[in-house]
Amino acid sequence: MHDFDQDYWERQWGEGAPAGADERSLPVNPYLMKQAQSMTPARALDAGCGTGVEAVWLAAQGWQVTGVDISATALTSAQGRVQDAGVADRVDWVQADLTTWEPDQQYELVSTNYAHASIPQLELYQRLAQWVAPGGVLIIVGHLHRSGAHHHQHHGSADAEPHPEEATVTVEAIASGFDPHQWRIDSAQEHTREVTVPGGRSTTPHDSTTPRDSTTLHDAVVIVRRLS
Repeated sequence: MHDFDQDYWERQWGEGAPAGADERSLPVNPYLMKQAQSMTPARALDAGCGTGVEAVWLAAQGWQVTGVDISATALTSAQGRVQDAGVADRVDWVQADLTTWEPDQQYELVSTNYAHASIPQLELYQRLAQWVAPGGVLIIVGHLHRSGAHHHQHHGSADAEPHPEEATVTVEAIASGFDPHQWRIDSAQEHTREVTVPGGRSTTPHDSTTPRDSTTLHDAVVIVRRLS
């Protein structure tokens, strides 16, 4: 069992840490991109923002973003990223534990991408849901739980399950936590995507002869809208 506390995440985001090395350079997740581009930019929360890939992208699209992460190391990288992108005036960084932090506002868009805290995953998602404004959207991207998968393998090993079981979820379990009188489920799907990791080259599933350094991600993606 993992205790996803601050010490854990400082180790993951620290220099040379193998477990976090790939995720710090993953591209913006496509589910957030598609959803955000269909909305009018307003206030957004990136919960468990890591090094700020999604937060900076949202700011570049015109959103006013709050990025929250427990790791000071990750946020130091995020601050450099936002300065390079020229959108520092549209992003506020908050170092905080999502299990205890309380925002002073609600958000039209709340996104969480592979965030793990020291409480169960489904409990974390319900906590984040409280911060969605009426009519707003919550995007949950979690590591898909796959029955019989091998755990604790390193990122970059295609089709591996690189996460402890308690950090994985199913679409059905996530969706079942939302009261249909208060929420509308816009999407609840499993997705598999292949991404290039640092030092690698992009590839296609049919081009097995091309040298590559990529990882296959198995995602549980649920998008819900809070009813007014």
